[in-house]
This record gives sequence, C-alpha cells and structure tokens, in this order.
Amino acid sequence: MVTIFRWLVRLTVGLIGLALALVLLAWYFAIRSLPDYDDRYEVAGISAPVEIVRTTEDVPHIFGKTDRDVFFALGLAHAQDRLFQMTVLRRAAQGRLAEIYGPGAIRADDLARRLGLYRNARASLEAQDPQARAALQAYAEGVNAWIGQVNLGARGRGAPEFFLYPEDIAYWEPADSLAVLKLLAASSTVQMRREVLRARLSLADPARGQDLVARPGEPSMPGYAALFPGARFAAPERGAGPQDWTATLAGYLAPSAGATANGFAAAKARTAAGGALLANDPQFALTAPGLWYLARIELASGGVIGGTIPGMPLVLSGRNTRLAWGVTPAQIDDQDLYVEEVQPGDPNRYRGAEGWTAFATRRETLRIRGAEPQTITLRETENGPIIPGAQLDLATVLPAGHVAALSWTGGFGNDRSMSALLALMQAPDRGAAAQALGDLIAPAMIVTLADGAGVGQLLAGAVPRRSPSHQTAGRMPAPGWIAANRWQGLDAAPAAATDLDPESGITAATGAALPGVPGLGHDGDSGYRQARLRHLIDSREVHSRDSFIAAQNDIVSPVARALLPLVGADLWFTDEPAAQGTPERLRQDALALLANWDGAMSEHLPEPLIYAAWMRALQDRLVRDDLGPLADDLTELYPGFIDRVFRDTGGASAWCDIRQSAPVETCTQIARQALDAALLDLTARFGPDLASWRWGDLHRARHVHPALGDMRGLSYIVNLIQPTSGGDATIARAGMLGHGRNPWLNVTGAAYRGVYDLADPDSSVFIISTGQSGHPLSRHYDDMAELWRRGEYVGMSLDPDLARAAAAGVTRLEPAAN
Repeated sequence: MVTIFRWLVRLTVGLIGLALALVLLAWYFAIRSLPDYDDRYEVAGISAPVEIVRTTEDVPHIFGKTDRDVFFALGLAHAQDRLFQMTVLRRAAQGRLAEIYGPGAIRADDLARRLGLYRNARASLEAQDPQARAALQAYAEGVNAWIGQVNLGARGRGAPEFFLYPEDIAYWEPADSLAVLKLLAASSTVQMRREVLRARLSLADPARGQDLVARPGEPSMPGYAALFPGARFAAPERGAGPQDWTATLAGYLAPSAGATANGFAAAKARTAAGGALLANDPQFALTAPGLWYLARIELASGGVIGGTIPGMPLVLSGRNTRLAWGVTPAQIDDQDLYVEEVQPGDPNRYRGAEGWTAFATRRETLRIRGAEPQTITLRETENGPIIPGAQLDLATVLPAGHVAALSWTGGFGNDRSMSALLALMQAPDRGAAAQALGDLIAPAMIVTLADGAGVGQLLAGAVPRRSPSHQTAGRMPAPGWIAANRWQGLDAAPAAATDLDPESGITAATGAALPGVPGLGHDGDSGYRQARLRHLIDSREVHSRDSFIAAQNDIVSPVARALLPLVGADLWFTDEPAAQGTPERLRQDALALLANWDGAMSEHLPEPLIYAAWMRALQDRLVRDDLGPLADDLTELYPGFIDRVFRDTGGASAWCDIRQSAPVETCTQIARQALDAALLDLTARFGPDLASWRWGDLHRARHVHPALGDMRGLSYIVNLIQPTSGGDATIARAGMLGHGRNPWLNVTGAAYRGVYDLADPDSSVFIISTGQSGHPLSRHYDDMAELWRRGEYVGMSLDPDLARAAAAGVTRLEPAAN
C-alpha cells in the first residue's frame, strides 16, 4: 500500500510538473511574438533610414525620406501590432475563414465569394492612380518585411493566435488592402438586410406590416406578394433566431453588419480659440483588439495623424497640417435585391428581360479545417451575383422556383475608392478634398471637413440611378426580369448633398439623410440622434474642444425623452398609492423614477434599465400577435413606429388591439401590461429594490476576440467586458445585441474617437476602444479601454520634437546592404 501511495504521489507531481512545463513553454513562445519597439532592422525596400517613434500609448510616429519609405514603415508597424487581425481581415474578404476556423465559417466564406470582394479588389488594382499603386506596393512590402523578420528571428510566428491556427502566413499583396476596403464597404451598408425585412413584414401583415419601417412622406409600397402573382411562398416558420454574435465577427467585419458615426464641425468664428474644430467617431462592432489603430505619418505634403485600419495605408479619419476630416457611413440605398425566376426544368437558366438566359457560372473550392473541401457554384445574372436563400433570411421571401440576385455599388472591379481616400488625407483644403472624393465609389460616406477658412460636409460615393417606374423604388426585392426595375447606371452624389461653407458655420451628421437631399436612403438614422446632435451644436454660440468632447460623449437618449411622455401619458400618478411589495406599487415606483429622469443613459442609474426593458416589452406586445414568428427577429427598437401607434397616425393605434382576444385593448392597457412584464423580468434578475438596479449591470460592452473569444479559459484573457453608459439612440452610441438572455449587451460603439482642434493642433485628442497591440500579453492590448469607457482621450502631436521627447521606444529601419 505504501509503495502504491508513493507511486501515486510521484505520478501526481510528474503530471503537475509536465503541465507547468507546457504552460511555461506556451508562455515562452507567446512572448516571443511581442515586438521590441527599441530595435534596429535591416530591410529591403526602403531608400534611406526610417524611424518609427512609439509614444507611451504605443502610437507610432513615422519619419522617412520619401512617401514610399513612410508607407513601407506603416505596413511594418501595422504588422508588428496587428498581424493576426490583418490576416483575418484578408481571409474574410477572400472567403477563406473556414481554412482556420472550420465548418462554422463556411457561411461567411460563401457570401464573401459570391459578393466577389477579393476578385473585384484584384480587378480594381490597375484602376488606381500611380501614387495610390505606389503606396499600396510600399505598404505591402513593409508588411512582408516584418513577416520576414518574424521568420528570421523565430519571433513566435508574429502573433500567439497563429499557434492555434497553424496555417502559413501568406505575404501581403497590394490587392489585399483593396480587399479590406471592399469588406469595409460591404459591412457598412445594411440595405440588403433591410429589403428582406420589409418584404417579410409585408408578407406577415400585408395591410399594416410596413408601419414598422415607414418614414414620413414616403409613398406606400405595393404588397410584396402582389409583385409575383400566383407565386407560392413558404409558410412562415419559427426561425432559429439571429446568428450568434461572436460567429458574425469571425472576420472582424461582416457584410451587412452596418455602421454609423457622428461627424460635426464648427468654423473658427464659432470657436473660442479662433480655429475650426472637428469631431468624428466611426461606430462599428466592438472587438478585441478593436478595428482601429492610431498612427502618425510624415509625408512630403506634411504630417498626417489619426485613425487607421490595419491592412490599409490610410488615415481614414484625422487631420494633416491644414485640413481635418471625419467620415460617417452614409445609409444611402446602395443595394437592390432582385428576384430571378429559374426556368422550369432547367436550373441553369433564368428569365431575363428578353427571355430565358443562361446564368454566368464559375466554380470555386472552399477549404475547411477538419473537413473535406467543398466546391460551390457561383452564379450571376445581369443584375448581379446570386445570393443563396440561407443568407440573411432570403429564403423567407423567395417564391418557389426563384432565386435572389444583388446589385451593389461596391460590386465592380474599376473602383478608385482607395485612390480617393489616399488623396483626401493629403488634401490642403476643403475644395481639394471634395475634388479627391469625386472618385469614391464605396463605401458611401458623409465626409465632414474643416480647414482654416471654414467647415463643410459632403456626400461621397456612387448613387444608383433608378427608373421612376421601379416597382418598389429599391425598398424591397423586385422582379429582376422587368427592365424598369433594373439600375440605369451609377451617378455621383447630387450637388445638393454638398455644402462646403454653411452659413451658420456649423455642420453635423449622424448617418441620417442630409437636409434637402430626399430619397437617398430609406432607413439610416431615424432622425432622433441627428436632432439631438444639432441641438447640442446649435445651442452654443461659441464652442471649445471641451464642448465638442462633451457632445461626442453625450448619453442623453432623445428617444427616451420623446417616447416616455407619450407612452406613459395616462399612467403617470393616476392610481392611489398601493401597498409595499405589490406589483402595483412596483409599477408606481418605476413610473415615479421615470417621471423625474432626464433621459441620461448612465450606467449607474436604474431608470435606463427600466425604460429599455419597458420599450422592448411594449414593442413585442404590439407586434407579436400580428407578425407571429417574425417578432423574434425584430432585434432593434423602432421608435418611429411606437410614436405613430400612440399618436394613432393613420390609424396605427390598431396595433394595440390583440387580435386573438375578444375585448378591444387600448394602447394605455398595452403600455401598462408591458411595463408590468418588464418589471417582473427585472425583479427576477435583481430583486425588488428598484433603487439598487443599475443600467451597467446588463449594458456591458463586450469586446470579443473573433478567434479566441469563444474558447473556454482563453476567453477570460482575450475578451474585454466593462459596464457602459449610452444606448442605441444616444450620440455616444452603444448599440445593443437585441436578442438572447441579455438583449441589452453593448456590442457596437465608437471604436475610435477623435476631436481635432485647428487653432492648437497639438491639443487634438484621440482614443480607441482597446489598445494599439493585438497581442493579448502586451500591456498595450487593453491600456486604452478604461479611458475609452470613461470618455477620456490621449493627445497626439504632429510636432516631431514632442513625439521624440515622449518616446517609449524608437524602431530604426536601415536599408539592407544588398
């Protein structure tokens, strides 16, 4: 017995020692990929020595003899900190995520291949101007130089994730950067998803379904089923629900995920310091590391500083010595879905405008980690590529014997958008910037501009030209064989969308339609955020950098301020005080809190939680009996719909009556029932003490690592979770998940914020949502996350002496001898 015990002890000690050795070995290889920012490298591809000066926040300031050398060094700096993220973005655009993630990424790969993101990116390389091609080539060589250094110095494969996904790291090509821009464009628009939703609403309730998404002044649409006389649609089924959020972020960006931003500026006459101010905060899905990366580059035209996206040689939002610019994804209607009839008995042909026509087809192979490769057939019609019914719930709106094709402004191979954006960041003034942006195709953006003489705003990007006879005006899928439904070409943004010198000296955009430019989009911002931003900017005669920072971090919900007095009009203080501990008393206490609330969605307050839960329960109660299973897929609040219902606009109060019940319910009854249901749910979660509830307990920002975020154990290291203020409708937008046990989880937000002060450029401030490094063991992986959560910033100067004085490390690149 003693002998057995001794051997058990020895075996246990041995296993512990082996586990410890494996952990130490993994840690050793992981830290090998941490770059030394105070090092010297000999590299081929530069003409003279280059310095990359790193600040204490790991922001690179790049100084070189030529622009080519500077873009080379930017590529190397991106690769040092974000090599895994860059390769994943490239794979997402190429449709090659399944090669590392396995079968779970097949759907994403299939969509990327059908959209032709990488194929069109390669085709557009020759369309770029010579300066852009030179920048793309130099950037690619810089990325590859770092990959070479990783291989030469056994630097842990460049990032620890590569040990878990053992695929070769392919060298970067200029077309890869164009593909990342295509992916960004595809992820910025939601029009395809919106068209499907409108069609589903029409099928679920032909009479009133469109009430949810209708906009004031828009003509009514025909019933979707009426567009296809005699066609059979599949019976509605209870869907599986929205796709897992982490799965959608496998490539950091996902087509049709959507994006927005705030961009606002004040001319020097409206500022305290006598120089223009500009603020910008592009809002995408929150990931770890975040999408954005801060950088400063010194070009022949002068210094440029701001937010970059690793994979592209661009300062997408920032300033140079004379001009500041900010970008806001413009929710114009840049996509149209077409329903194509497949010829009965011949699946290789479809009904064209002049008769049955053969699909253009090609076959591609998807390599899948841990499974056999799959060959897919990609088909195209005259209207664009065929999108499978499994994507974006398309199968729910396709008649039997039909397929869906997509027309999209970004789906072409002669796209000079990269050249336009590279020219923008070197433009000396608003006029030159506007001229440069004339070549932008996709993504369509509202660009806010500021220089020493004033401020302005313009819409940049291609706009589809539709016939006035288009059956759905592009708002729903339309029959593809009818010539009037097809695009008549692409136009530049209309002149009415440009105002480079507003009389007020103030300009602002949130993604909503531009004033005086109707019909460019059907969704976008509902208008509440735009009105709130204009109020904040117009209410002050003179602005400062601090007032712009305050506006950028504003957490007051204009939707809460608009809806609560309307929905609760007949509930406030209408009952006798109820006994403590009763549902009636709980409701009274909740209403008393909301009655004195200013709409600030603070993480420390209970009121935002009560409001958000009430509105969610209210909308569900209004639509569930009418829309059936579709109600499960309505993951966002439609405040315009609730407003129309409670104002009985066009008889919309009919939504308050529950069809399956004999009595006729009033909107006041539905509002009371929804509030009780919301309070019951919150009480089960947090107990009956309303004062102890906190918005931040459920509204937590989840910055998820696309590759490791779902891995048990590792998720605690790589994901960042923190309580946040704000909501879907606040200027400091903190978009919510909308489904699952915690629908209030914060999953989108301003992953980059910048406020540019042209009176004192070195007082400009910036922040990103995580940190500069993509390495989970780096201190720069999350060192900005808490500052970002609190609405704080870091300074970045274009003064070389200041950059060097605060340097935490200087990387020196020397031309290789041979």
